[in-house]
Amino acid sequence: MTTMTTTAKPVASVIISTYNSPAWLEKVLYGYFYQDRHDFEIVIADDGSTEETRTLIDAMRTKSPVPIIHVWQRDDGFRKCRILNKCVLHANAEYLIFTDGDCIPRRDFVSTHLGSAEPGLFVSGGSLLLPMPTSKLIDRDDIEQQRCFDKRWLYQHGLKPTRKILRISAGPTLAAILNRCSPAACNFKGSNAAAWKTDVLAVNGFDERMAYGGEDREFGVRLRNRGIRARDVKYSAVLVHLDHAKGYRDPALMAQNKNLRKQVERERITRTDFGIQQLVDTGYTADAGSTQ
Repeated sequence: MTTMTTTAKPVASVIISTYNSPAWLEKVLYGYFYQDRHDFEIVIADDGSTEETRTLIDAMRTKSPVPIIHVWQRDDGFRKCRILNKCVLHANAEYLIFTDGDCIPRRDFVSTHLGSAEPGLFVSGGSLLLPMPTSKLIDRDDIEQQRCFDKRWLYQHGLKPTRKILRISAGPTLAAILNRCSPAACNFKGSNAAAWKTDVLAVNGFDERMAYGGEDREFGVRLRNRGIRARDVKYSAVLVHLDHAKGYRDPALMAQNKNLRKQVERERITRTDFGIQQLVDTGYTADAGSTQ
């Protein structure tokens, strides 16, 4: 791994959402440092983390083989959709890969997404959720040596046997078959998905009315309504998902989100009135935003 030396335009912007989880974010960033290509940039979508996260990012930036842009907004509750919209404006690439700050990518993650990119498509994958003891155990060397993507190592270190292990263990041929034959609908999954920036802008980004729970899926519905088809990479774009508490779940707000999504489906809505353009109308620009 070498530190960044190029200023060429990146071929992809990896947008990583985070909130007050610096220990997990550090592991995730190492996952991107050890990718098999380094012609992309990282854009961190920080929904109001404390100074500890900024300090970590500043330290990691000195080690990084790729540019890191830190976009921060003050903590005013769950505003993930707004920070993602800001990051779309900051992104320098035409292809955007969306993920979370608790999902460590396998070495070929960015390559797999770029290899799956095609005009008129968005791409969506999945992840393998790890138990907390295993999540805590993984260190930089495990990521560099890719042990945390080895099913035997995971089983030896706390993961219980599961059929979902195929999400990280399927070889290229089997993964391609499973991607095509998966019975589950291929919805836009914010922890592992990608789309062209032009398509994201065409649907006006993420709907900022949406609280936690299904906000990514609603965005994907609008892409579909616009004629953008889905491609499943659940078994080939590999992530391990570090465990964490989910105290931000609110059933009432999740139900509200579902109702909004159902309306978008029913009325074939392609563009939200609560997205990127409205953010720009307030005077927000990438130049004016927080990028430290």
